[in-house]
Amino acid sequence: MEEKIKEGLEQIRPFLQRDGGDIEFVEYTEDKVVRVRLKGHCAGCPGAQMTLSGVVERLLKESYPDDVARVEAVK
Repeated sequence: MEEKIKEGLEQIRPFLQRDGGDIEFVEYTEDKVVRVRLKGHCAGCPGAQMTLSGVVERLLKESYPDDVARVEAVK
């Protein structure tokens, strides 16, 4: 599952990099939580939570509805 999640994040990465940010996969937990680290401009951006839930989480949940419960950012 981790490889599939990483592939999904690769689809999102260019969108974030265009604005000077990036995303890094950290962990996939037993309770189906994907943990990621926002980097660059995304790390301090006021809209980061909106990007995380509105873009990253939505895409991963649509792609893997039975395998992703939520996405969380870690530092």
